[in-house]
Amino acid sequence: MTEELGQVVLEEAREKMAKAVEHAKGEFASVRTGRASPALVESIMVDYYGTQTPLRQLASFSVPDAMLLVVSPYDKSSLGAIERAISASDLGINPANDGTVIRLAFPPLTEERRRELVKVVRHKAEEGRVAVRNLRRAARHELESLEKEGSLTADELERVEKELEKLTHGQIGVIDELLSHKERELLEV
Repeated sequence: MTEELGQVVLEEAREKMAKAVEHAKGEFASVRTGRASPALVESIMVDYYGTQTPLRQLASFSVPDAMLLVVSPYDKSSLGAIERAISASDLGINPANDGTVIRLAFPPLTEERRRELVKVVRHKAEEGRVAVRNLRRAARHELESLEKEGSLTADELERVEKELEKLTHGQIGVIDELLSHKERELLEV
């Protein structure tokens, strides 16, 4: 019984850490590299008939070439609202509306802008690491309170904490790997 409680806490921590890593991965995807990608615009909120709606629910995306993203609204009447939302976003790109689709031409990044984006990505990676560490701390508190209640032996606590530590280092390693991949992507010209 005691081993199961420790495993339950560990499994819960594993799931939450995996979600934190996925979130960090999504954050990285939203940082613009030299290429066009739907991930850059899918989460932009559009005022669609008075309701804030993510762009991915209002349009489909295609990338005909590395520097061009085409947004095709399902409802042509939302074209203006989508165009305004993209202009107001922090993408820094002017949408070209031809009455049917919106074209977003991504200019090549300058060296200075690449360096700024690397800093942004590093910050997002650190936020991801902090989230994982916070989850580790919460799981530790839970395990320690189980030990105080007598539901977990001291040996079992130590064993589960070692597993938790290994899990934490593994997840932080994944974030670091994602970070180095994104940095390489940003700095390649």
